Amino acid sequence: MKRILLLLIFSCLFANEQIPAPPQKHPILLKNGVIHTVSNGVINGAILFEKGKITRIAEHISPPAGAEVIDLEGKHVYPGLIAAVSGIGLTEINAVPVTNDHSERGDFNPNVRANVAYNPDSEIIPTTRSNGVLIANVAPGSGLVSGQSSIMLMDGWTWENATMVHPSGLHVNWPGMGIRSGGRFRIPADKQIKRRQEALKGLDDMIEKGRAYARLRQTQSRTAEDYHNVDLRLESLIPYVHGDKPIYVHANEVRQIEAAIHWANRHEVKIIIVGGKDAWRTADLLRTNKVPVIYEGVTALPNRRFEDYDQAYKGPALLHGAGVQFCISTSGSAGGAYRVRNLPNQAAMAAAYGLPKAVALRSITLSVAEVLGIDDRVGSLESGKDATLFISNGDPLEIRTNVLQAYIQGRKIDMGDHHKSLYHKYQEKYRQLGILQE
Repeated sequence: MKRILLLLIFSCLFANEQIPAPPQKHPILLKNGVIHTVSNGVINGAILFEKGKITRIAEHISPPAGAEVIDLEGKHVYPGLIAAVSGIGLTEINAVPVTNDHSERGDFNPNVRANVAYNPDSEIIPTTRSNGVLIANVAPGSGLVSGQSSIMLMDGWTWENATMVHPSGLHVNWPGMGIRSGGRFRIPADKQIKRRQEALKGLDDMIEKGRAYARLRQTQSRTAEDYHNVDLRLESLIPYVHGDKPIYVHANEVRQIEAAIHWANRHEVKIIIVGGKDAWRTADLLRTNKVPVIYEGVTALPNRRFEDYDQAYKGPALLHGAGVQFCISTSGSAGGAYRVRNLPNQAAMAAAYGLPKAVALRSITLSVAEVLGIDDRVGSLESGKDATLFISNGDPLEIRTNVLQAYIQGRKIDMGDHHKSLYHKYQEKYRQLGILQE
């Protein structure tokens, strides 16, 4: 009871004040803008969307009856940025446990759903939207098998209407394949080896049991009694053992990535590598096996003493040059919710260290959508896709650029956030002190 009371108190303290937008009620025409479609180049003209969908992009568009016409006066329009893996909505303040709901006890939780724990009132969401990130693949983050992620819209009254896709995939934290000799709490080598072997066997057993359970479910007709006897953990594995949904394998080191690919081939399952700091070292293996990489932490430090200082920065350029399918994400899923707003800065750093700028923009829009399997709806500006986009006064990969207005499925989003409130507050302070002149 005490924990529930604390949770309610913190929910009130840290809830954002923005009101979720209502559904789009009339056509909206954005004219005289620079439309960055991502998929079909740049168009100097207009974009029209109605009922949450883009209906036309062209140099000149006549507004339909009842349309709201907005003159952009040369401003830019981009598709909403997409966070490939994130803990946003599950974590508020890392150091305050009652504001975190990203983990379950135990090592094996494939039935855990991220979307039911998603907090649409998180204070982090408005600040994230203010940097153009309008969609996030929200994932749990504990144990060997964390659970299933959900693709969430950065606007909504409840988790139900903020859910875009569920499930988007199953998350596995691949065990370390080496022996750690340092650290404050040293574990004997034989115990490390035993833990690794147990974890790998557990992953093998998961697929085998899931496949056996799936065969059993095919041979049984569902009755009322069957629903009472369902094994929720094994039931949740069915789309993954059938290859209908991907398994996100969190792995950074070479041996982890290699072992994960061989495991996936042996069990005939689809995987996506998350993290991938050493992915550039295994590029041929990744390309040959058509395994995508969600590259986390472009601004991270090198993994090893002998690596170049900019190894993490140029990782995306190396993957692009090797022909590996990849996208860029901020580092950390469960505890890194606040980092999501820095997504365009991560892509900008990759562009500064060899990744073509157009590819860098694609790596946080259309490339993410392709990896997540939602490119038929978002990721680029095309007729028939969701009107999930934002207007800015410049290139989102430039740190000085401001996002002026965002739309999610045609809904006009409240662009206020805590940072802006503080900015206006202290602007007024210095104006009253006579330091800031009008």
